[in-house]
Amino acid sequence: MVRRTKEEALATRHRLLDAAEILFLAKGVSHTSLQHIARQAGTTRGAVYWHFKDKADLFNAMVDRVTLPLEASLEFLAHDEPATPLAHICNSIRQALLRIATDPQTRRVFEVATLKVEYIDELQAVRLRHLRVRDSFLEQIEHGLRASALDQAQVLRVPAATAALGLHALIDGLIQNWLLDDAAFDLVEVGQQVMAVYLTGLGLTATS
Repeated sequence: MVRRTKEEALATRHRLLDAAEILFLAKGVSHTSLQHIARQAGTTRGAVYWHFKDKADLFNAMVDRVTLPLEASLEFLAHDEPATPLAHICNSIRQALLRIATDPQTRRVFEVATLKVEYIDELQAVRLRHLRVRDSFLEQIEHGLRASALDQAQVLRVPAATAALGLHALIDGLIQNWLLDDAAFDLVEVGQQVMAVYLTGLGLTATS
């Protein structure tokens, strides 16, 4: 009986997260209430509060069910061991682009997290999460670019921190444009091409 109760609770939690994913994508986060989510999931608002503290908690739990591209890139940076530091960067970003282009749920959640959320008071926890991931990504890319310049005996044409920020903006903007019209270009192919051009502009020889 206890096991069945736990299984039922877990099933309810997943229904709520599925409902949130659908409604956040369709209506936007700020225009979706917890009551809307409960109704979509076929449960009560009380059930929502049983599983989640507030909308931000529910939102972050929805995100936790997938690994968003930037976070996937961080994981790859932490565990991959390529031949060169620059290959490390290129491979990690390629993995992030590949995940969003090929995994439907990752794409949906990333679209919600980037295009369908407003950082109003109730979602400050979401904003803080985004900032933590971004800052960690920038720190690792900055370190990787410095190591790449040293490995190739080159001097970066701008400070490593600036170069990392530019690369982040390039890839993030490319993903957002692809989300608006995924038939316009191949995200992985174009992403690798523009990344190579950007790295060449920094004075580095892009590798894979």
